[in-house]
This record gives sequence, structure tokens and C-alpha cells, in this order.
Amino acid sequence: MEFNQRFQADAEELLPVCDKNGNIVGSELRSVCHKNGLIHPVVHVHIINSKGEIFLQKRSMKKLIQPGKWDTSVGGHITFGEEIKEALKREAWEEAGVENGEFQHITDYLWQSKVEKEFVHVFKCKYDTPKIIAKAEIDEGRFFSENKILEMIGKDVLTPNFEKEFMELKDKILN
Repeated sequence: MEFNQRFQADAEELLPVCDKNGNIVGSELRSVCHKNGLIHPVVHVHIINSKGEIFLQKRSMKKLIQPGKWDTSVGGHITFGEEIKEALKREAWEEAGVENGEFQHITDYLWQSKVEKEFVHVFKCKYDTPKIIAKAEIDEGRFFSENKILEMIGKDVLTPNFEKEFMELKDKILN
């Protein structure tokens, strides 16, 4: 099955539900998690090229959450029964075409917005040739310098989650 078809078929995926410390306590449908503010785990991967630039994806205008905004290189839900490493590899391939990436764990934290509550597992990966695979989810992707990202902060072109994560973790992401 082609990725875009799978993405549409999986729109109502079963997600793990976790406590504020990331411990899995059950499962629920994605829509129920978002509607009821249930904490669910996700992975974020910051792709850094050999020049020290960060790859960002521009979210599709069809996305329900933060359409058209620049976001973390890779970000996605962990499905129920899936290990973090499996989700990393799957999401990195689906969203950025990363094959055989070496992922370095940075941190975990709880993120809450008006729409969702996520327990975020943050990683970085050195990779020079990402390509957009998930065309249903992502309009475009490209590398940005640290200075360019700093210029974009607060101008409503980046997702709030990415802005906060980048500002708090940029030294760990870039080094």
C-alpha cells in the first residue's frame, strides 16, 4: 500500500495512553486522545546536516493542527504496542526518507496545547539527504541555519511546539 493511502487508512489509529511520566497506562483511539486531553507518546527527530543546519518540514495545509507552519524534521505518534525505536525508524522513513539513521536521544518532556497532550521523546540524527515521502502530511522540507530559525521565532511561521523545543534544546540539538 502506498504511504498516502496508508496514512488515510490509519487516521484513526490506536494510541498508547500514558501518565505524566511516560508510563503506559492504557490505549485509546487518536480522536479520543485529542478530544479528551489524554497524554499519548510521540517521537520528534531533529535532522542535522553536515553543515550544522536543521531540516524543517512545512505541515500540509490539510492538517488539523498547525497547518502550513514549519515544524520539527520528523514528528509522529507512537502506535499502541510499538516500541520507541520502531516509531523512530518508521516516522523518520515516512516523513523524511531517512534510511539507517543513527538516532541520539536528547530528552523527554510533557507538551500540552489546546488540542493535545503529548509525552515527547526527542532525538537528533545526522543526515544530509532527507526527502519528503509523506506528501499528504508535508508540503515541503528544507534545511535552515540556526540564525534563520531564530529570525523566524515569534513570527507565527513555526509551530509553537517547535519554537519552545528549539529554544530550550538548541545547544543539545546542534552539538
